[in-house]
Amino acid sequence: MYSYSDFDEAFVRNRVAQFSDQISRRLDGSLTEDEFRPLRLMNGLYLQLHAYMLRVAIPYGTLSPRQMHALADIAQTYDKGYGHFTTRQNIQFNWPKLPEVPAILSALADVEMHAIQTSGNTVRNVTADHFAGAAADEIEDPRPYAELLRQWSSDHPEFQFLPRKFKIAVTGSPNDRAVTRAHDIGLRMQRNGAGEVGFEVIAGGGLGRTPMLGFVIRPFLPVADLLAYVEAVLSVYNTLGRRDNKYKARIKITVHETGREEITRMVEARFAEIKPQFGGADQLLLADIRAAFAPPKFRSAPTIGYEAARSKDPVFRAWADTNLAPHRHPDYAIVTVSLKAHGQTPGDATAAQMHRLADLAAAFGHSDLRISHEQNVILPHVHKSDLAALHAGLSEAGLATANVGLISDIIACPGMDYCALATARSIPVAQDIALRFDALKLEHDIGPLKIKISGCINACGHHHIGHIGILGLDRAGVESYQFTLGGDGSQDAVIGEKTGPGFAYDQIVPAIERIVLAYLDLRRSQDETFLQTYQRLGIAPFKAALYPPEAVDDAA
Repeated sequence: MYSYSDFDEAFVRNRVAQFSDQISRRLDGSLTEDEFRPLRLMNGLYLQLHAYMLRVAIPYGTLSPRQMHALADIAQTYDKGYGHFTTRQNIQFNWPKLPEVPAILSALADVEMHAIQTSGNTVRNVTADHFAGAAADEIEDPRPYAELLRQWSSDHPEFQFLPRKFKIAVTGSPNDRAVTRAHDIGLRMQRNGAGEVGFEVIAGGGLGRTPMLGFVIRPFLPVADLLAYVEAVLSVYNTLGRRDNKYKARIKITVHETGREEITRMVEARFAEIKPQFGGADQLLLADIRAAFAPPKFRSAPTIGYEAARSKDPVFRAWADTNLAPHRHPDYAIVTVSLKAHGQTPGDATAAQMHRLADLAAAFGHSDLRISHEQNVILPHVHKSDLAALHAGLSEAGLATANVGLISDIIACPGMDYCALATARSIPVAQDIALRFDALKLEHDIGPLKIKISGCINACGHHHIGHIGILGLDRAGVESYQFTLGGDGSQDAVIGEKTGPGFAYDQIVPAIERIVLAYLDLRRSQDETFLQTYQRLGIAPFKAALYPPEAVDDAA
């Protein structure tokens, strides 16, 4: 993974010192909260319902054991003993005390981490496929390109005060695990007819109150032109993007109001103008970055222990069936560690669990950890002969839930339990659904099914692209939950369809149960997933199950 240069180290330390001084002036009253707000947001510090919240960047979701240990120490020392991993592959600490934030930032700097640009109208944390560098279907590891974009965008003088926040996602696989079409810029690696590697460039995606999928602004961009083209897109957006209305300031609205053809023309013109200015320096930097992402030295060893464990231990077999993915090396597997134990808060990990994950990654995973946008932790390189021992270690820490991709592997934002913007609860909804289907012992029979929950229209839970999406709203002081069906965040991305009237909090679990039971009745075979059944039949049979006369009468 990438290691800080002397410049990086000096830049982060200087920012820590600068923000520490600003915090001191806030504490002594020299700065009002209104004056302090833009300064703290530039450094990832939010004011939530009950306390400040610090959002720490995990670039493209990649962590070392040393960094995970540091996050655990911060959680134990300065928070309430846990951290929350987010859909931006970041970690949030929900209870830091303002006088202690400088010490937290200094501890982060000690392990080459920071909170810069995790908020504000700037380029946010660049995200990537959480299986990057390991996936069997990957064309090339996309993380060097994500790191190049991170370095270029950090404190970029032209893009620190954009019309609105800006999010970039990169994937190196044709199977999109980075939700590229729902980003301001999505980059999907591919090969052209000559076998050359480049990117399909997607622009204008985003969820929130006006969900839109991005469009292909460049079908194939040579990798050498990446920075110049991304800068061209941002330059056009920075010029055209609205600053009079924050709800219409994202690039998706700019594309909608200006038109795809005109936006494309302007970007191409700007690209032609600035491309000569790059002169190859970015490619020299990229070559150095690539060297930092050389794959580990995989070992070839018998995997008979793995097969023996599968045949003898049904608990291990169930975990292996759901939580493992194919690795590019036949003797290895990619392990997804679920942070969705039934009844627990999705995405939360205790300090003890973070320490255990760091130790297990060092022992069995070539010292590599990833955070997924689905709020789980990935050990991307585990030899199959070590899987049984790894599973035992995860079990001891309460981290061996066998539910990845199933109905209890729910994405949920913090909702009204923490967030000042939320209009409804998300966490208890996710907990209730997971507990219900665990009690029914149905989730393995149901198969792949992605539920995503947002506590407000900002859609931090990605509900629009859930197979079942749940949006919590405030209706005259009462929580009301609206459902969408058929959403998809893959390479075949689609926004889910609204089902109709919303549901009260205590009606959510029965409503989800009706949808799922309808699917089990409607599917052609056990191999037909919920999404495939929905795509075959459409929304009508699911609406009929969701709104039977007795449920409508109860809601009235």
